[in-house]
This record gives sequence, C-alpha cells and structure tokens, in this order.
Amino acid sequence: MPKESLETLISELDHEEDWRRMRATAACLKGGPKAVDGLMRAIATGTPRFKIEAIKMLARIRDPRSGPCLVRLVTDADDAVSRTALTALAQMAGILDEETATALVALLRDDRHREAVTNLLGEIPTCIGPLTALLQDPEESVRVTAATILNHLLDPRSADALVDAMGDLAIRDIVMDTLRKLGAIRDRIDQIMDDLRNVEELELREGARQEAVIRLHPIGRPGVEILIEYLHDEDWVVREAAADVLGKIGDLRAVEPLMERLRNDPDTGVKELATKSLGLLGDARPVELLIESIQFRPLRVLAVEALEKIKDVEVLRPYADLFKQLKTDRDGLVAYNSGVILDKLAAAAAQMKMHEEALAGKEPTT
Repeated sequence: MPKESLETLISELDHEEDWRRMRATAACLKGGPKAVDGLMRAIATGTPRFKIEAIKMLARIRDPRSGPCLVRLVTDADDAVSRTALTALAQMAGILDEETATALVALLRDDRHREAVTNLLGEIPTCIGPLTALLQDPEESVRVTAATILNHLLDPRSADALVDAMGDLAIRDIVMDTLRKLGAIRDRIDQIMDDLRNVEELELREGARQEAVIRLHPIGRPGVEILIEYLHDEDWVVREAAADVLGKIGDLRAVEPLMERLRNDPDTGVKELATKSLGLLGDARPVELLIESIQFRPLRVLAVEALEKIKDVEVLRPYADLFKQLKTDRDGLVAYNSGVILDKLAAAAAQMKMHEEALAGKEPTT
C-alpha cells in the first residue's frame, strides 16, 4: 500500500475514526516545518470543524510562523473557530513575533474582536511597537484605544512614543496618566533597590534581599524591563534580587537575560537564582545551558530541578542517558528529579507509540 502524503494525513485531523485522527496527529507532530506549512494551507479551505482541530495542532507545534495565520482566523465567520484561534494565540503569546503582534493590533479597528484582542495584547511582549505606532493614527478612536491599552500595560518601552503624543488633545490625559504611572513604577523599583544596596552588613543582606523580592513581586509585568536592567547592577545582591523576582513574575522576556546571567555572572548566588528562575519560567531555550550547569556543583541540584520544570519534555530526550545516570546520584533531589524526567519521557514515548501504530494503520495496542 503506497504511503499517504502529509497533506492527506493532515486532512484527517477531524476524521470520525479515532485511529485516523491519531495518525494525523502523529504525522503533524513529526512533520515539523512541513506540517506547519501544510496545516496553514489546509486551513484556508477547511470546514469549521477541521479549522478548529488544525488550530489546536498549530498551538501544540508552537511555530511562530503560524502567528499571522492564526490572527486571520480570529476574524473567521464561525465563532468557535475565532475563539479557538484566540486561545491558540494566548498559548503562544511568549513566542509570537512582531509581525503577528502588528496583525493583532490591526484588529483593534474591528468592534467584534476589540475586547478579546485588547486582553490578548497584554500577554504579548512584542506588541508595544505596533501599539505605539497607533498613537499617530489619523482616526481618533484608534489612538484612544491604543493609548488606553498602553495605560493598562504600563511598559516602559512605550515612554518615548507617549512623550511624543503629549500634544494630542484626544489622548493627552491618558498619556499623562500613563507617564505618571510609569514614573512611579520606576521610582518605586529604584527606591527598593537603593534600600537593598544600602544594607552593608553581610549577615543582613540575604534577609534584605528576600524583603526586596516581596516588595517587588506585586509590581508584576510593568516592572520586567526595569528589573532586566538591574540584572547588570554593580552590586551582587541587587542582581540576585532582580534574578529572583523575574522568575516569580513569570514573563518570558526574562529568559534570555537570565540565561546571560547564568552564563556570565561572576557571583555564584546570582547564577543560582537565575537557574531557579529559568526553571520557574519553564521555557525550552536554556536546556543546553542547564545541562552544562549540572557539572558545576553549586548549581547541580537547581539545574536538574529547572530541567524537570521544562514544559516541552521532548527537548530533554537527547539527554535521557544522562538522566539515567543521575537517577542513581547520591544527592536525593538530583536523583528524584532525574527520575521524574525519565517518567515523563517514558509517558511521552508511550503516547507517541500509539500515534505511530495509528500512522501505520494498526489498531493501537492496550
């Protein structure tokens, strides 16, 4: 029997027979970029039911190239398709590029989707540039909407554009309020860090750092860009506080800066807290760096704990032999977390085996 094409398999994502849907799922997960391209082509002519399944698959694959396609589906005539596309975009918020953000911002002109898109933009770090560009839009209602969203986001990257927009009477009050809030956030973070820096007694600094983190954490996402700046402060305890709270806030903008600190910071405490925070973020980008960090004894436990928290377990499969060795490590936490990782890999492998059996046209074994 000739092997069926990827396009044919993709078309079966919404098939009424379970094994055919499983076969299609396996083909998409294995297909990589080709599957993403095929899904986006198939969506264009698919039924609402198929579109929903294809959107869910794109969200699982998490390829940023699918972002503009998902934005177009937000405007689909079928409400269920539109809602599914919004959900997929929310799940991929941390990896969406500026092209996708720009396409979403354009939907602010659409009354049907304005509220949902407004809520979604608050989760997408790349939306600030497209939003600030709208502050110069000829349509007053668009400028007001953009200014209102920026007032909600309170991202310091918007400050320069807001200053430029102060002469616009239609949005001046919103702009002034946003700038005032941004200034207050900057002043609050600076004051907390200054208070921490002024604690000179070594035995008091750890307690002061913990207190600073408690004060910084409620600021949340509006403080992320400023806290990233503090990762390069001259004082190690300030860098530690910034690294610690960035993980607790959970914004993926912090991933690369924390990786840089783990790689290059001269202070072991900063490295430890950067490692812990990368684990809290659960992103796959630091995997190789965390694997390398296992060899550094002060980071050994934290690195394995961080790896156990990686959301995409499949990125750990190339290191399965290492985790098998670590499962017998004398350190109980290293052994335990390595065992958890191996259990997750085994469960994922069992699921993939079922998909492969379906792909081969067999009834899955139980």
